[in-house]
Amino acid sequence: MVSAENARQAVGVVGNVLSFGLFLAPVPTFATIWKRKTVEDFSPLPYLVTLLNCMLWVFYGLPVVHPGTILVSTINGVGVVLETIYLCIFFFYSPNRLRLRVLKLLAFELVSMAGVVIGVILGAHTHSKRQVIVGVLSVVLCTAMYASPLFILRLVISTKSVEYLPFYLCLAGLFNGACWTTYALIRFDIFLLIPNGLGALLGAVQVLIYFYYHHSTSKAPSKGDLPAAAA
Repeated sequence: MVSAENARQAVGVVGNVLSFGLFLAPVPTFATIWKRKTVEDFSPLPYLVTLLNCMLWVFYGLPVVHPGTILVSTINGVGVVLETIYLCIFFFYSPNRLRLRVLKLLAFELVSMAGVVIGVILGAHTHSKRQVIVGVLSVVLCTAMYASPLFILRLVISTKSVEYLPFYLCLAGLFNGACWTTYALIRFDIFLLIPNGLGALLGAVQVLIYFYYHHSTSKAPSKGDLPAAAA
């Protein structure tokens, strides 16, 4: 008979695979940016939010905060590397004004993360206190990560085009959220459950909106010969 802990580890491994897929979901977007040599109307916000979210979850999963949750740290470490690569590409093809904005936000994130690490280690002396502090922050950022594609929905609805709605990111968010929700329920972890449960719900909403407007996108005026981006 499979124990709850073994089941949790198995789901965690699957969650790592799905999270890796989530982190790779923006590749079509950045392939388009690379081909067009411009970021057009794509926003850096989802990648900035995801980077900070990954850094927080790396910290949360370390033994100094939450022993026995190293699978959370490993996959989010991969996420930190990939999101950094995406932001470098975005920065390279951005106009100067947008570059400055990205740099300011990135600097703010790094300073904030350093403050959290130092504050938690020096100010909270038990694992339970550290888990609460880092967990609450991670819940907020993880929810923001899953919700970040929602900012473009006004444009989708007004133009009836999903060109700038990152479909693969939304789909990966749906499956990833569902898997980590299961992981959090096997050995109850409220800080993993809340954002990933919301992530699964938000991912489902975004995927449904994508399919609702998908057919009308092909009727929209073309931006040259290059295909529309979907990520």
